[in-house]
Amino acid sequence: MAEPAPVENEEEESDEGVQEHLKDAVAGTLKLKRLLSEGEDFLKKVGSSIKRRRTVERCGPAEQAKVTHLLTKWGALDDVLLRHVLEGLTIEELETLNASGYLPDKFNAWKSCADLTAMHIAGMRERNTAGGGALDAIAAFRFNWKLDGTTDPILRKLCHKDLRYVLTHYDGVKELASLIQEAVDSEPDATATGVASTAPGCTALGRFNRLELIDAEADAAVFGDANLSFALNLVRHRKALGHVGRVIATTFESLEVLRERYSEIDETIAELEKHFSEVYHEVDCTRIAVHAQFKNLERSLGAVYYNFPHAGAVGGFFDGHPLVNWRHENLMRLFFRALRAYVQPGGIVKVASNQGAVGVRYSYIICSAVENEFRHIETVPFLQWSLHRYGRSYGDRRDTYRRPDEGEGYNVQRAEKDMVYVFTYEPSGQPLPPQDIRLPPTFRTIEACPDGPFDGMTGESRKNLAKQLYRRFMLECSGTHVG
Repeated sequence: MAEPAPVENEEEESDEGVQEHLKDAVAGTLKLKRLLSEGEDFLKKVGSSIKRRRTVERCGPAEQAKVTHLLTKWGALDDVLLRHVLEGLTIEELETLNASGYLPDKFNAWKSCADLTAMHIAGMRERNTAGGGALDAIAAFRFNWKLDGTTDPILRKLCHKDLRYVLTHYDGVKELASLIQEAVDSEPDATATGVASTAPGCTALGRFNRLELIDAEADAAVFGDANLSFALNLVRHRKALGHVGRVIATTFESLEVLRERYSEIDETIAELEKHFSEVYHEVDCTRIAVHAQFKNLERSLGAVYYNFPHAGAVGGFFDGHPLVNWRHENLMRLFFRALRAYVQPGGIVKVASNQGAVGVRYSYIICSAVENEFRHIETVPFLQWSLHRYGRSYGDRRDTYRRPDEGEGYNVQRAEKDMVYVFTYEPSGQPLPPQDIRLPPTFRTIEACPDGPFDGMTGESRKNLAKQLYRRFMLECSGTHVG
């Protein structure tokens, strides 16, 4: 996908004064704001103070030609929302889609062609992943290195010491048999101190991620913790293990909003601070480089947690709808890009989510991590995680009058499908290309939406709703939570 044309002398396009080595951490959010603010005609009509900007190319000429070809082939040249979905694909994905013979069902009574196509594309991508279910260390290792099934029984026979050595030192070049012999002759890894080196390898490695045996001296950060109950759970756990690293607990909302939703929030914060934790509010995990609280914290985090990420519900739309789903995918892409400056090499990142989620899909988590050099090392069933018992919340206005842990369950998610996706940061030392993002809709695309809250709307009411949604997207890209 083509990069946006450079914007000159644009005050709003600045990197907000971040240090030079952190500019890459915010470049993606600035790109997203540029793409959203390209509707100059719309901005004039609503009297926006945003300056005129150079029009941004949403995709290159090759992609645009392929998009037009597909729309012509499907008899859907006038479907603005379907064009939006296709414009977000790479040329390889467009060619695969064309060759597959896929044809959206125009007569589906429940979903539009754009919605059906977006779901089909998500399925195409997920077939190239290891899946969203439980995945132990050996299965993840085999998938990462594209090893065949003959290696599985060999690796599963290794003891903890030897398996840890193989997983750490394998480079895809040396013969696995030679590396296993090296492992047999090696001394136990210092990070495995206190764990029986002769224990079954896969089981012993799995205990580290289930029992939260992380670096005792490194700091840990928790993002998106609505009522801070998970952070409190982590603090107590680390204290019991004798860890000295501090916990940095963050919320997306302001303290005032939290007090409206959670009557216990001040008490929770007081206990966190009693355990020498730091609590920060109004922290956007995709823009931590612009938060003063994170100044000088580069390479200090040994563990990072983000439980059940969500970009916020939009009334009238399901989370998977293409008009709103781009927010969920970009949340993960920008989150992992932002973390690169703050996580130590070898540090652990854990993102909990439901494997059937249609907002933040498991593939968004895994693929975004891999794009940013966070290697997927295991997927742990959430209920097997030692930190799974905390006060779950919705993270929005619903928490004022009901909570999931007070007899109010998530009616679209099954607890046994909740997973913890575990990654370790392995930077190559080489600069990465600019962070790609999923395209946001233009104002014209929003206004042309055929379903959701737009169903049956015409004239000024449709235009006004489109303006409201457009403004909301602009606010969210600036780090303001709506909902």
